[in-house]
Parts: sequence; C-alpha cells; structure tokens
Amino acid sequence: MIHRLFGYRYTPRGVSYLLHRLGWSPQVPVHRAVERDEQAVARWRTEQWLRVRGRPSSWARG
Repeated sequence: MIHRLFGYRYTPRGVSYLLHRLGWSPQVPVHRAVERDEQAVARWRTEQWLRVRGRPSSWARG
C-alpha cells in the first residue's frame, strides 16, 4: 500500500520503525475469557496477592 500510494518500498521492519517515529504504536486487543469471574479475580487480588508476591524480610529493611 505504501508503494502504491507513495512510490516507496519498505520491509515490514522498516514500516514498524517508520510508524514508531511518527508516534504510532501497535494496538493489541485485550482477550478475556468469556467465563472470567471479575469478582473472583478481585477477591484473589485482595486476599492472595501479598502472600504470593511476598513481603520483604526483616534483614532487607536495613
């Protein structure tokens, strides 16, 4: 399409660089499962996240 409209040929990577320089970024759609339970996700975040992430140990507090 670029060649047809402007007479220049670019590789796919060249097009990527060009669009990035112009301020464009790839738009990736968010894929979510139909069965996703938002309440269960929120509950897990509040109840489990600190345990999974871990807390800093007393020796690291300096």
